Amino acid sequence: MEHASQSSHGWLLAGPAAFALLALIILPALSVFFVALTDWQFGARTFSYVGLENYHELFADPDFYKSLRNTFVYVLIVVPGTVLTGLAIALLVESDRTLRTFYRAAHFLPFMATLAAMAVAWEALLHPTIGLLNQALSDLGLPTANWLRDPSTVLVTLAVIAIWKNLGFAMVLFMAGLKAIPRDLYDAADVDGAVGATDRLRTVTLPMLGPTMLFVVIVTALRALETFDTVNILTQGGPARASEMLLYTLYVESFGYLQAGRGAAITVVFLIIVVLLTLLQMRVMDRRVHYS
Repeated sequence: MEHASQSSHGWLLAGPAAFALLALIILPALSVFFVALTDWQFGARTFSYVGLENYHELFADPDFYKSLRNTFVYVLIVVPGTVLTGLAIALLVESDRTLRTFYRAAHFLPFMATLAAMAVAWEALLHPTIGLLNQALSDLGLPTANWLRDPSTVLVTLAVIAIWKNLGFAMVLFMAGLKAIPRDLYDAADVDGAVGATDRLRTVTLPMLGPTMLFVVIVTALRALETFDTVNILTQGGPARASEMLLYTLYVESFGYLQAGRGAAITVVFLIIVVLLTLLQMRVMDRRVHYS
């Protein structure tokens, strides 16, 4: 009786959380898979089952492939840029004790700021005629560009903004990882002949930062895949779809054209990509991770 009473109390305590999980996550996720098999439009009272037609149309659309390509190129720029720059700054901050707290706050501030507000500031900074960046380049005698309206520069520009946004997050995590490295390992490396900074970085720091780096890579990649705010505010996918990415395509199809079925199909494709990339990153990075 006592065991049954404890079990019933456990179900009662877990019940609200289980209901919230079911109502807010599981059922909506399942409904996306169902809607992707229909021709339902927002506001319509009826719909028809169309099977895989939405997926066939999606993969026959060259604009979708362009959005997919832009997304992958964006991720391939943002992830290495964020990881390498965050690690470099973390190493520099930890090597110099002066103004360490100020540097931490200064680099972490962009991550805490509202991206919509920061996007407006970047739009002013990158203005082709009165923007500070072009004025500085012009004063130095260097060529200027219309950074957000030129197909050859817009995607890289958005990637740079994302790196700037995520830099503080990566830096703080790497600094925490650096503090967790036992100092005895550096002493042992010195005894083994690793006296230079490069040798200590290669033999001790990077291997011991393996778990932290794995986490930073996965989180940064997921955040890059989910990019929507900067595209919506700064470029609206232009020019000529040069900056359109998957989430913005999903938004346009679902809420611009009201094609809920097609938007749900894009969502399913997006979820599959996220899961596959996460599993791939964990498999590849886990082989190089050193757990202390």
